[in-house]
Amino acid sequence: MSEQVTRTHSWIPPLPAAEMVQYSGEKLMRECLEGRLPPPPIASTLGIRLVEVGHGSIEFEGESDDHLINGYGTLFGGYFAALLDCALSGAVLTRLPAGTYQTTVQLNTHMVRPARPGIGPLRCTGRALHVGRSIATAEGSVTSAADGKLLAHATATCAVITPG
Repeated sequence: MSEQVTRTHSWIPPLPAAEMVQYSGEKLMRECLEGRLPPPPIASTLGIRLVEVGHGSIEFEGESDDHLINGYGTLFGGYFAALLDCALSGAVLTRLPAGTYQTTVQLNTHMVRPARPGIGPLRCTGRALHVGRSIATAEGSVTSAADGKLLAHATATCAVITPG
């Protein structure tokens, strides 16, 4: 049996939802990108970093470290799904006005090749395809930053929510 490895992390609690919806989605994501607002705790937990924000598009960087492997020694498919959920929902969010937010209601993820730990950063991009009053859709992909090979891609449907 192997020796136990320990990993620790910390995070800053996010703003209350009532404060977050005061920002447009693009402004909220830019504030996170520039370090004026904390990233969601799940991003800190999984080592997902926001690297670019556009209107309807977004890019994240993910890790490829040993703590993300499955029992067969490749990166866990659920990690790709988490990266893609961040990117697709984030791309939709960048198109939403203040007073609204979104939540993913369907995520269709396709892993196209196994990835070994230590391949370097993973690049995950998302693009909003349609943003309506109640439903939005997006697409995205995960590639190896080192060689650009496609590792996974996805589509998502998000519910657009107006609190109150």
